[in-house]
Amino acid sequence: MRRASRLGDWLWGTGLVLGVMTITAAGDPETRLAGYSADASRAELEWEGKLRAIPSPDTLRESMRRLSARPHHVGSPYDRDNAEWLLARFRAWGWDARIETFDVLFPTPKERLLELVGPVRYTARLVEPPVRGDPTSSQKSEQLPSYNAYSADGDVTAPLVYVNYGVPADYDELDRLGVSVKGAIVIARYGHSWRGIKPKVAAEHGAVGCIIYSDPRDDGYAAGDVFPGGPFRPADGVQRGSVQDMPSYPGDPLTPGKGATPGTPRLSLAEATTLTRIPVLPISYRDAQPLLAALTGPTAPEAWRGGLPITYHVGPGEARVHLRLKFNWDTHTLYDVIATLKGNAAPDEWIVRGNHHDAWVNGAEDPISGQVALLEEARALGELARQGWKPRRTIVYAAWDGEEPGLLGSTEWAEAHEAELQQKAVVYINTDGNGRGFLGMGGSHTLERFINDVARDISDPETGLSAWKRAQASAIRFGTEEQRKSARESVLRLDPLGSGSDWSAFLQHLGVASLSLGYGGEDDGGIYHSIYDDFYWYTHFSDTSFVYGKALAQTVGTAVMRLADAELLPFDFTALADNIGSYSEEVQKLLTDRRTEYAERNRQLDEGVFAATSDPRRPTTAPPHEPEPPFLNFAPLMNAMDSLRHSAARYDSAATRAGAGDGAGNLKAANAGLNARLLQSERRLTRPEGLPRRSWYRHLIYAPGYYTGYGVKTLPGVREAIEQKDWHLAETEIERLAGVLCDEAALISQAAVELNGVVK
Repeated sequence: MRRASRLGDWLWGTGLVLGVMTITAAGDPETRLAGYSADASRAELEWEGKLRAIPSPDTLRESMRRLSARPHHVGSPYDRDNAEWLLARFRAWGWDARIETFDVLFPTPKERLLELVGPVRYTARLVEPPVRGDPTSSQKSEQLPSYNAYSADGDVTAPLVYVNYGVPADYDELDRLGVSVKGAIVIARYGHSWRGIKPKVAAEHGAVGCIIYSDPRDDGYAAGDVFPGGPFRPADGVQRGSVQDMPSYPGDPLTPGKGATPGTPRLSLAEATTLTRIPVLPISYRDAQPLLAALTGPTAPEAWRGGLPITYHVGPGEARVHLRLKFNWDTHTLYDVIATLKGNAAPDEWIVRGNHHDAWVNGAEDPISGQVALLEEARALGELARQGWKPRRTIVYAAWDGEEPGLLGSTEWAEAHEAELQQKAVVYINTDGNGRGFLGMGGSHTLERFINDVARDISDPETGLSAWKRAQASAIRFGTEEQRKSARESVLRLDPLGSGSDWSAFLQHLGVASLSLGYGGEDDGGIYHSIYDDFYWYTHFSDTSFVYGKALAQTVGTAVMRLADAELLPFDFTALADNIGSYSEEVQKLLTDRRTEYAERNRQLDEGVFAATSDPRRPTTAPPHEPEPPFLNFAPLMNAMDSLRHSAARYDSAATRAGAGDGAGNLKAANAGLNARLLQSERRLTRPEGLPRRSWYRHLIYAPGYYTGYGVKTLPGVREAIEQKDWHLAETEIERLAGVLCDEAALISQAAVELNGVVK
C-alpha cells in the first residue's frame, strides 16, 4: 500500500529515469530510482529499508547526553575529548577514521566592560545566571563568556544611537530622520541579517563601536514563555557568535584560500580583512533596556519598536556609553574527524557528509542534534557493510570542528584538499542541528528532484504522512506564491544556499553540488548560542522523544546510500534551468522596479511632495534625486538561458531512453567517463576569479549577500551590481554569467550525446 501511494505522489515524474516509475516485464508497477536500472533499484530499496530500521531514539538521546555534557568550544578540553570519542565510534563501526588538525586564529575575551555613563549610570551585568534544575547551566568555569568572536579590541566612549537591525536600509531611514552615527556607538537588535553585517555597516557609516542585543519581541517573552518555563530567551540570555566578515571569505582569517597547516604563510592581524574595524559586544535585553530607555531624539519608526516596556527613541542625546573590549588573540587547534567507507566500483568518486561538533557552550541543539543523527547514519552504514553491502562510491563522513567561529574546520579541510576534492567530490550533504516539524531542504538545483524523491520515502514520525507530504503542506500554507504554486505541482523547490554552515567551502568555493537538510519549525525557541542550549532544554522543549532525530538519520542516510550506489549520477538539469530562469527574471524585474521607483520619487521631489508632507514638529529630510538606472543588455543572459534549457531537455530525453531498459540495463553500460563529466557540472557554474570584491566565492549562481551574510543572493554578481547602482559592473557580470551558463549547457549537451551512445 505504501509503495502504491508513493507512486501516486510521483506521477509528475512518470517515465523519466530522473523521475522513477517503470513497468516490469510482468506488467506490475515498480519503482525505478533515479540513475538506477530496475534490478539495481530493487536491491537498493531493500538495503535502504534495512538502513532505516537501524537508527534508535534511545541511542540518539544517549549520544547527545554525552556530547553536550560539558562546554566544548574550540580549544576547550572537552572539544578534543569529543573528537576522540567520535573517532572511536567510527572505528568501532568499521570505518577507516582519523583526526585531521588545523591551527587557527580564535580570539577569546580578556576584558569586557559596558556602562552607561550619562545621563544616569548603569553597568551591564554581562552574565547569564544558572537556572535551577538545569545542571549544565552552572558550569561557569568552563563556559565562554558572552562575546562576539573577531571583534576588534577597543576602548571608546561615545553617544548612543539605536539603528534597529543595523542593515543598510536602516541607515537610509536614519538619514531621513537627520540622525548620523558618525563618532557614535550604535545599538542594534539581532535579526534580519547575519550579526557580522551590523558592525560592518556601522563602521562604514563612521560608528566607533557596536552593541547587539536580543529584543524580546523577536525571541523572548513576546514570542512565548521564557526558559525555564518555556523555550524562549530569558531576560539574561545572550547570543554569542562570530562577527568575522564571512561574506568576504570564511575560515581562518589568517590563511585565506589555504589550509591552516604547518608551513602555510599567515597574514598579520592588521592584514586580515575579515576582522571587524570596531569593537562589538552582544548583550541581553535586561542589559539593553537601561541603555535604550536613556535615549532621546526622534521616536523610532513603528517597525523599529521592539517588545521592551519603553518608548523606543533613536537618539542621539545625552545618553553616552563606555565600551571596553580586549581579547586574547591566540591560535588554537581544530580537530576534524574524517571517516571513510571505500567505494567498490568507483572509489575515486566521493559522497561527503558533514555536521560540526563544536559549540559556543554545551550546544545540544546547535549542533549536537545534527551530530547525533550523523552518528546513527554512520552506525547504520557500518552495520550494512558488515552484512555485505558495498557502496559503489566512496562515502566520507566528517565531524567538523570550529564551525561556530566561522566555518573553520570545513573550510580549512576543503582548502587543504582542494585538488583532490575538485577531482573526486560528487555531492556534499550538510546538517547543522535538528528539531521538530517539517523537512527543510536547500541546495543545488541539480539535486532538487533527487531529494524530493528521497523525502517521499521517509515517514514523518508524528503524523504518519511522508516527510515530503508534510513539507508540501507547509509550503502551501506558509510559503511564497511561487513556493505554493510549485508545491501544488508536486515540486518542492530547494532553497538556494547562502552562508551560515559548512556547505560554503564545498558549494561556493569548490563548486561541489550540495544539500542542506534538517527538520524544524514546530519547536522554535530563544536559547540560540546561549548557555541554555543544553540537554535539559532540548529534552524539555524540542525533539523530546528524538523521533525527528531518527527521521533525520533516515533521510540523510537514504540520500547518502542512493547517491553512493547510483549507476548514473541522478542530476536533474531541467530543474537547474527552471530555477536559474526564475532568478534571471527576478534580476531583470529588479532593474525595471528600480527605474519605476526612482522615476516616481524624483517626480515627487520635483513636485515638493516630501517638503509638504514633512511634520514640522518631527521634520524629516527628503531623499536625494537619483538618476534613473540605464537599460542593461540582458540579451547574452537570455541567449545563454535558451541554450541551457535546450541542453537540459536533450539530456532528459537521453536519460529517459537509458532508463527504459529491462533491468540488466542500459544504465550499467554508463561508463565512468560520463559520471566524471556529470561530477564536473557544478564546477562549470564557477569562475576561478570569483565574485567582485570577494574572490574566494567562485559560484556565480549562489552566494551569501555582501550585506546579508547568511541570506543568499542568487546570480549575485548581477543582482548586487544592480542593488549597488554599479551599472558598468552589472553589464560585465551579465556577460560572465552568460559565459558560465553556456559552459554548463555545453557540458550537459555532451553528456546527452554520451548517454545516447550508451542507449544504442
